[in-house]
Amino acid sequence: MPGGSLPVPKKLAGRSSLGKRIWRNWELYLFVAPALAYFVLFHYLPMYGIQIAFKNFMPAKGVMDSPWVGFDHFERFFNSYYFWDLIWNTFGISLYALAVGFPLPIILALAFNEAKNGLFKKSVQTVTYAPHFISVVVMAGMIITFLSPSSGIIVKMMEWVGIDAPQFLTDPRWFKTVYVLSEVWQSAGWGTIIYLAALAGVDPQLHEAAIVDGASRFKRVLHINLPTIVPTITIMLILNMGNILGVGFEKILLLQNSLNMESSDVISTFVYRTGLVDAQYSFSTAVGLFNSVINAILLILVNRIAKRTSETSLW
Repeated sequence: MPGGSLPVPKKLAGRSSLGKRIWRNWELYLFVAPALAYFVLFHYLPMYGIQIAFKNFMPAKGVMDSPWVGFDHFERFFNSYYFWDLIWNTFGISLYALAVGFPLPIILALAFNEAKNGLFKKSVQTVTYAPHFISVVVMAGMIITFLSPSSGIIVKMMEWVGIDAPQFLTDPRWFKTVYVLSEVWQSAGWGTIIYLAALAGVDPQLHEAAIVDGASRFKRVLHINLPTIVPTITIMLILNMGNILGVGFEKILLLQNSLNMESSDVISTFVYRTGLVDAQYSFSTAVGLFNSVINAILLILVNRIAKRTSETSLW
């Protein structure tokens, strides 16, 4: 334009304003950078390797030059004799753990919130939180020691009261119970933290009004505290359902043996065995991708159901 400055293109203006915002809040972006780098390096870049699920991967040729085989690995897995056993074991352990382990932190949080004795409350919270900080390897070692047929303290206590102790670690019928109860012992106390934080937002005036109306403590918990944490419960349930096939790999592998393999072999341990032990990289990647897709579908479905029924969802 004669006698004036040229107009700045919209794209350049947008880039300039974005740069100014980043420079103005550089401390916040620096704070977020490590977490962003973690997700990019360990969650997004590895997705490049997913393509070997559709190839016959040969390490000597690399990912790009390995020949394509389409859905052959998926068909092999779906048609295998162990497919339904893996699905049954994985879903069985996950649903068992969800049914037992999901309500317990809610009950504990409601009970802790009602405890008035500060010393007692802190002591019980510490005792229930402590197992969370025990490593999985140490926890598995403790379970094996406690349930040892010859010297296990739990076995000895059962024999002392006249009960014939079953073979907890070698009987396939007991594996799911041993795994789920040990998981509840280790994680129930830690899971109460989120619900206690939600309970801290309860308006005390609601309790005062309920007391004036003659409501008992149980009714106040049922009609004031519990509805307050329902949105938190819904979100936690959605997250748990989205990981229903992601059964804890480490503990199952450590407790697994040839005698309980019938009920302890899940998708994650199968992927480890076929991928790293047997070096069937493409096949194990296909199985792992199938597992991830099912988890994603369950997460989306449960989130949509929760959004329609309670208007509480992840997105």
